[in-house]
Amino acid sequence: MGADHAPSTAGAGAERGDGGRPARGRHATFAERKERRAAVDDPDVVLEAAARFLEPRARSVAEVRRRLTGAGYRAVLVDGAITRMLELGMLDDEAFARAWVESRDRARPRGERAIRQELGLKGVDRPTIDLVLAERREAAAGVPSDDGELPVTPDQAAAERLLTRNARSLARVADPRQRRQRAYALLARNGFDLEVCRTVAAQVESDEAVEGLEEA
Repeated sequence: MGADHAPSTAGAGAERGDGGRPARGRHATFAERKERRAAVDDPDVVLEAAARFLEPRARSVAEVRRRLTGAGYRAVLVDGAITRMLELGMLDDEAFARAWVESRDRARPRGERAIRQELGLKGVDRPTIDLVLAERREAAAGVPSDDGELPVTPDQAAAERLLTRNARSLARVADPRQRRQRAYALLARNGFDLEVCRTVAAQVESDEAVEGLEEA
């Protein structure tokens, strides 16, 4: 075999830097980064990674565990980081769930069924979800409705806020029956139970009611 056909003497080391790291100019693949993290034995490295994950917003314990484990850190170090963050108060599922409910009621109204499902997907356990939703109901108890007769449930108040946010699009539906149906569908998609959907959607059947929502 001639020199022109001789195999290159550059082995895998030409593509990877010292210590198994990628050569300069080449980004590490996810598998390579995960492999390096699996070799980490310093608890502070994992703790710092968890803290960075919390920077944009609060997270549940399960979210942090999934993130760290998925990144490749060893389970024993992940457990240690979570334990330390719980001790420091950086993780608290009850506070997380309470803040999630308050955020939903303030910025993106949703029904209890939807909120319960969201918190479950975040890994919050059922007793904690039950607790914060019970607090939500208790906070709404005694708040009178507009007619001054019956107290408004938190879901009813949230449903009314959602329709207020969508008042302009509802107002463009000229037919009262179709307008009510559209309002009902909007509420149902956002996790409100059938009774709340029926009661609150009926409020937009008249043109005067829609005008009132736009002015709210």
